[in-house]
Amino acid sequence: MTTASLPTSVEDPTNAAILSVSEDRVQGFQRYPFHEIAAQSGVDLATVLARIRAMLEAGAIRRVRQTLLSTSLAPGALVAWKVPGERLDAAFDWMFGEDPFTGHVVIRSTDRDTPGSDYRLWTTLKVPRPYDLDAHCQLLMERTGASAYKLLPARRLFALGVGHVRRRDIEPGAKTDEPGRVLDTEVVDLSERDWRVLTALKRELAIDEVRPDVWEQRAAEAGETFEDFCAVAEDLQRRDVVGRFSTFLEHAKRHADGTRVTRYNALFHWRVPAGEEIRAGQEVGRHHCMTHAYWREGGPEFADVNIMGVSHGTDKQRVLDHKAAIDAHLASVGIPVDYTNVFWGGRSEIKPSEVSPFVYRDWARAQGLDPQALTAPC
Repeated sequence: MTTASLPTSVEDPTNAAILSVSEDRVQGFQRYPFHEIAAQSGVDLATVLARIRAMLEAGAIRRVRQTLLSTSLAPGALVAWKVPGERLDAAFDWMFGEDPFTGHVVIRSTDRDTPGSDYRLWTTLKVPRPYDLDAHCQLLMERTGASAYKLLPARRLFALGVGHVRRRDIEPGAKTDEPGRVLDTEVVDLSERDWRVLTALKRELAIDEVRPDVWEQRAAEAGETFEDFCAVAEDLQRRDVVGRFSTFLEHAKRHADGTRVTRYNALFHWRVPAGEEIRAGQEVGRHHCMTHAYWREGGPEFADVNIMGVSHGTDKQRVLDHKAAIDAHLASVGIPVDYTNVFWGGRSEIKPSEVSPFVYRDWARAQGLDPQALTAPC
């Protein structure tokens, strides 16, 4: 059977079984990640490979790659941008197309005027050391015409996953038995060899690389034997640098068959009392509907919120029902919320943020800048 003749809809039962694992359940570095998807999904390896290739070719899957815990590799932040309305789309295009260190780019809105609702453009940003987040944002302001920005670095992470297919049928209030995990955001120093392996490891797979021995060629590219490549990757995993092996769905745009995996992308904001941030983050992060949950300080621009998280869905009211269930749960465990808000995602694009300092140096030079001028102040 040719790839073109295979079902590529996420509604297909075999594809759904594969995706329910391959989106976010193959954790860490796996020497044979497609074998792991097959084992967990109950779908034979040959079918797993053929279906993932077919969905990738059709655009239902937009990329397949080993993810990194980029909070361990480079200082980063969620960034809210204030951009004049007539320049909003152009700024979006520039951020997505011209800045390798910007990842998610989303235009957001609120249901009413609220603190921060004039910050319409939201991005994720990683700037590898020794370069500086603020200096980079100043450069992006010049390039895009933004009038202001707010850096919202994560102090802690409580949920980090995707699982759109798996989450579609989750009931509001569904959660883990235990509070969510707490992940630090300290940056790990890497050797030149680490970076070589990491650079080969993290690049998304071409269709013909979706095969059982996925890392053999990447090891050669990094100048390593397969065993040595895996040993370095496994060491990076122990140092909390490596995330999950994942098939990333095209979740916001319509697929070739007319379906959409999700329609609403909600960024929830909560303000909880100082000292309750970690406990509140764990209680938010334990809810299955949350793909991301963080402790971020919104400051006066965003009514001093300190817990943020993202949830997706195909029905707006259903997304709000998930949030209402979380609000009720926070109240039930004695965590007061004295302000909350929802920022809805509209136009959006997603790509991995580059985290290599060598790429940053070359990019700055290509922009006509002295990289040294973009380094962090001593």
